[in-house]
Amino acid sequence: MTTEIRTSRVLLRLWRDTDREPFAVLNADPEVMEHFPNVLSRADSDALVDRIVAGIYQRGWGLWALEVTATASFAGFVGLNMATFDAPFTPAVEIGWRLSRPYWSRGLATEAARSVLDHAFRSLDLEEVVSFTAASNVRSQRVMQKIGMRHDPADDFDHPQLPEGHPLRRHVLYRMSRPFTT
Repeated sequence: MTTEIRTSRVLLRLWRDTDREPFAVLNADPEVMEHFPNVLSRADSDALVDRIVAGIYQRGWGLWALEVTATASFAGFVGLNMATFDAPFTPAVEIGWRLSRPYWSRGLATEAARSVLDHAFRSLDLEEVVSFTAASNVRSQRVMQKIGMRHDPADDFDHPQLPEGHPLRRHVLYRMSRPFTT
């Protein structure tokens, strides 16, 4: 089965059926989904949960549900995903996050993402993890910077799943290689 990851304030865990409702609310929030092509319907949100859970069971890792331990509240997800669309850096393992607005600006994504990177390099023995987002998504880029990922503008790309002229098509790419250990 998969690993749970704990930090001082969060638990990254398998998804529960009770996570579906707050996740659907998060995915229907235009502000949360500002840097995505569109908000998700309840059916699309549930289908995303199904794909996430299937990936976790298949690989033993994925986009874990993020629970704030002090309140046992579902806050969103943080974890790893396979990026397989056609781009110069794919296939690759990406780190990503999506949190409900009440949990923004509290350092939870950064804290959880650091623990996921540690797991990726120590336990999964990955050589590199990437992260990418629409060029306009400064909030996520700040998290990428805080967790130590590096940006080279030469790596930026037009997302192939978005049409020419789409305002979110241009994406920035951040990378982190496994730290050298002796």
